[in-house]
Amino acid sequence: MIELRRAQRSFGDGLIADEVKDLREGWMNHADRLLDDEAIVAAVYEALGRRHPKSRSRGRLGAPADVVLRLLILKHVRNWSYAVLEREVRANLVYRDFTRVGGGKMPDAKTIGRWGLAVGPETVKHVHERLVQMAQAEGIATGRRMRVDTTVVETNVHYPTDSSLLGDGVRVLTRAMKKITAIVGDVGAKLRDRSRTVKLRVLDIARSARAKGPQSQERLKRGYGRLLASTSRVVGQAKRFAREIADGVKRTNGIVEQLALEGLRQQIEEMAPRVRHVMKQARARVFGGDPRVEGKLLSLFEPSTEVIRKGKAAKPNEFGKMVKLQEAENQIVIDYEVYDRRPNDADLLIPAIETHQARLGRVPYLVAADAAFYSGRNEAAAKAKGVKRVCVPNRSTKSPERKREQKKRWFRNGQKWRTGSEGRISVVKRRHGLDRCRYKGDTGMRRWVGLGVIGDNLVTIGNALAKTTNP
Repeated sequence: MIELRRAQRSFGDGLIADEVKDLREGWMNHADRLLDDEAIVAAVYEALGRRHPKSRSRGRLGAPADVVLRLLILKHVRNWSYAVLEREVRANLVYRDFTRVGGGKMPDAKTIGRWGLAVGPETVKHVHERLVQMAQAEGIATGRRMRVDTTVVETNVHYPTDSSLLGDGVRVLTRAMKKITAIVGDVGAKLRDRSRTVKLRVLDIARSARAKGPQSQERLKRGYGRLLASTSRVVGQAKRFAREIADGVKRTNGIVEQLALEGLRQQIEEMAPRVRHVMKQARARVFGGDPRVEGKLLSLFEPSTEVIRKGKAAKPNEFGKMVKLQEAENQIVIDYEVYDRRPNDADLLIPAIETHQARLGRVPYLVAADAAFYSGRNEAAAKAKGVKRVCVPNRSTKSPERKREQKKRWFRNGQKWRTGSEGRISVVKRRHGLDRCRYKGDTGMRRWVGLGVIGDNLVTIGNALAKTTNP
């Protein structure tokens, strides 16, 4: 059973609060007040209530919604894992007081992880929007200025090569078939373990890829041919295992074991088509000379991963999802978006202005972005919406009038302010972990980005309010 807040604080809670009230960081007191908002706590309570039909009325009493919210946000403020979060809150009285755990028992890491799955991306988005409204009410984000930029949040994958992806597929399928054999015994198709052969093929391909000359290319093709043949046999064997489970050849009398078999069958049926897709793209690249296969797969475990090139010399290829971060005054991120497919930056400027108007109730006086967002149509549309100063440079212009316009003081000052978005991206990546997503799937990516942005906004709003109350 869940509750909105703890009905009554214990003696230990009050003792801890008295002991640590002068040890909190500057932002914590104001963040504590913001997180007490009824709309925010109610949104988390509703999300937790959807885990089971009668979560609100039955079962033992669990952690209140406000405790769950604060634990998840503290995790992303500090960029901790669930295990580190459990250890730090157990050991630190300041964190116990901030998260409202107080003198009670700290939930274990697995329990917090299940809460994180229940608080989905829609709830996280709602919490973020409410925080932006409160920042506006506090006078921190008035909406006169807007800046927008995009970045890449990488998925938690290794550097993708066709050989390594095929090795991953063989490893996963073989592991599933071993578990099936352990449950049902030697019934139906027998398992032949080719994982060692595939591993040697992958290592041989890696050595051939590092070498130079036509002989190494021929050796590379031979290695891929053998790897594809072995992988094809493993995939065929895994499909036979799945078919025999579906037909009842491989079965068990225990209900729990039969459910485990069905889960392994679903895993094979999900993974085998992905491995076949990698085989197809490997054949097209190595033997057909076509590296741009339609729907190229970069990870078997995060199939939506894209390869994105942002022109970085140190990291020319990034593997993840494109994310938009949109800010107002005082570095408050008023909107974020994780895109299913990488869009053109120029297509994002006008929707960003419309989002700014919807969030803050006014059209910005100044809009700043980098040159990737520029187009003549965007500039005209922004001015038609009421934006007085559109500070988006056109790097390829040959017009003397345009060049003079971009050298004016207001334009240069707007571009100086725009560079702060680069700093904000750096901060959310270093401090809040938006360099790499540790959650799984598209929903996990949206939760990870949303909670990271909420953590950054809380720290920023708290510090801004601390400066106004203690100048």
